Amino acid sequence: MMGVTVEQFEQAKSKLSTLKDDPGNEVKLKIYALFKQATQGPCNAPKPGMLDFVNKAKWDAWKSLGSISQDEARQKYCDLIGSLVEEETGSSAQVSAQPAGSGATYETLLVTKEDDITTIKLNRPAKKNAITTEMYNEIIAALEQAATDDSVITVVTGAGDFYCSGNDLTNFTKIPENGVEEMARRGADLLRKYVNAYIDFPKPLVAVVNGPAVGVSVTVLGLFDLVYATERATFHTPFSQLGQSAEGCSSYTFPKLMGAAKASEMLLFNKKLTAVQACELGLVTEVFPDSSFQSEVWTRLKAYAKLPRNSLALSKQLIRSVEKERLHAVNDAEVERLMERWMSDECFNAVMSFFQAKAKL
Repeated sequence: MMGVTVEQFEQAKSKLSTLKDDPGNEVKLKIYALFKQATQGPCNAPKPGMLDFVNKAKWDAWKSLGSISQDEARQKYCDLIGSLVEEETGSSAQVSAQPAGSGATYETLLVTKEDDITTIKLNRPAKKNAITTEMYNEIIAALEQAATDDSVITVVTGAGDFYCSGNDLTNFTKIPENGVEEMARRGADLLRKYVNAYIDFPKPLVAVVNGPAVGVSVTVLGLFDLVYATERATFHTPFSQLGQSAEGCSSYTFPKLMGAAKASEMLLFNKKLTAVQACELGLVTEVFPDSSFQSEVWTRLKAYAKLPRNSLALSKQLIRSVEKERLHAVNDAEVERLMERWMSDECFNAVMSFFQAKAKL
């Protein structure tokens, strides 16, 4: 057999059989094949040798898709990723909470009011508090409710070890019947409304960053009045890695806070900041030791909540009124650019590559 011993052949055949028989690997092979078909078209690569069992299994899976179009492969890829995420999400428990004095309930948040503080806690710890479409809508609703309740300040924080890992990228796999353009339009409308909820929030708004923060959870921090962070928090905006662009008014607030060069490092070149670095650049108000973070921060917040409610709100209005019109214009411009990005092949392929890396054999 051209220099291949019987023993080597049997070992390769056994490994190939194991690869194909494992349900997890079968799904990974399907993800790989659909990714290749969606990005490169039908398989025209040379067939790997018989002992190159992994690459041969990949080649077989890709070849089996035949001549289905790249658009069809994209849709099948998105459907598969979406179904896998739904299965995984369905098995992770979440706690529903009811805000004090309100009939509203939330599936992705814990919203409470105590000591004149309304707390909005992102509550998908198993998913590192990644923001789904449902979660965007619930945060908007929670901010609207907090804006009109009798609390003095409002706090946003995260459940578990993460503050927030940014967008749940499966948002990009749920393509409606009208196609990617409709998905981009819906996403743009939702993002605009989401960021406006921060711009227009009338009371002091405090971020209690209890762990790593990514993407949109970082960009909107420039719209908060205070940002307190544990020393183990990090701040990352990997937009160009995903073929996207800045949002949350960060194209305006970041250069204003930290200077154009430092802002570009984050927004263009994906630089991840430590909590101390973020504090030095003005994005974070103060950094606390992780061991005493919660006790120190909440002691301080409870003291702030005893200050005169109207004085705080009116003083914030004076500070924000100068900027509000410009922030709304920046938000509109960022959303329009993002809508273009979401409809581009560059963005779609970058997101698909992210999922492909996670599913790597």
